[in-house]
Amino acid sequence: MENHNVQTGRRFLLVTLLNIIITLFELAGGLLSGSLSLLSDAFHNFSDAFSIVLSYFANRIGKRTPTLKNTYGFRRAEILTALLNSILLIVISAFLLIEAFKRFAHPEEVQGGVMFIVAVISFAANLLSTILLNHDSKHNLNIRATYLHLLSDALASVGVIISAALIIIFHIKWVDPLMSFLVSIYIIYESLPIVHKTFTILMEASPKLSFEEIKKDLLTIPEITGVHHLHAWLIDENEIILSVHVNMKDLPLSQTERIYLKIENILKQRYNVSHVTIQAECNRGRNTELILNEEKSFHNN
Repeated sequence: MENHNVQTGRRFLLVTLLNIIITLFELAGGLLSGSLSLLSDAFHNFSDAFSIVLSYFANRIGKRTPTLKNTYGFRRAEILTALLNSILLIVISAFLLIEAFKRFAHPEEVQGGVMFIVAVISFAANLLSTILLNHDSKHNLNIRATYLHLLSDALASVGVIISAALIIIFHIKWVDPLMSFLVSIYIIYESLPIVHKTFTILMEASPKLSFEEIKKDLLTIPEITGVHHLHAWLIDENEIILSVHVNMKDLPLSQTERIYLKIENILKQRYNVSHVTIQAECNRGRNTELILNEEKSFHNN
């Protein structure tokens, strides 16, 4: 695990350096060629470098062990960073959409040759960056948000290459803002699900679990006679926490522990629950709803 973290850190460092170089290169190329697509790509790369630095530190913070003050650890640091990065992408894309509309109304002269050369080099660097983070992006929402930054830039570079070719061959001015418009729409489309998912986690919404199925599975244990007050939430996109009250027969503590183990195995193997808190009761709460309505419970009392 430690070696994996070191490798991830090295990838983050290399990708950051690549993006800083690409940003400066594209900024100069955009100013020289007059290309909005190149300038938009440069802004995206600048945001990438910023987001990668944030993601790296969030990843390091998230690996810290739990403390007395943070008993669940620091994984939410990565969720907050993923949210920030995604919102940043949407804001930048919205700004570039406005600029693209302005260019449609007032087309400007673009030097296709300079634009093409810069775009090809940028595409190669962006592609290398996405390859470096591809594996980790499949298992970490924070790294995925950064990966999408890089992927969007690689796609933007492809768009700029196509635009430059069309400008060189057919002298079509409006293709430059059109490509900037299309890439910005794509980035917003890809970023919105991450914003939604991070909000869901931060609001402690329930993961996609069938609570009724969980209840049925727990009731298959002979000693359990009721299940209620079930709560489930996410620490990050992978770790599910669950708490539940179960009615059981009046048993010695030694037997109760064995039933706890059965409950934990069911929840882990069938529902991928990482941590479960169980409260055993004989008759208390037997007729209570599976999902407690706090307001209704208050008025009933």
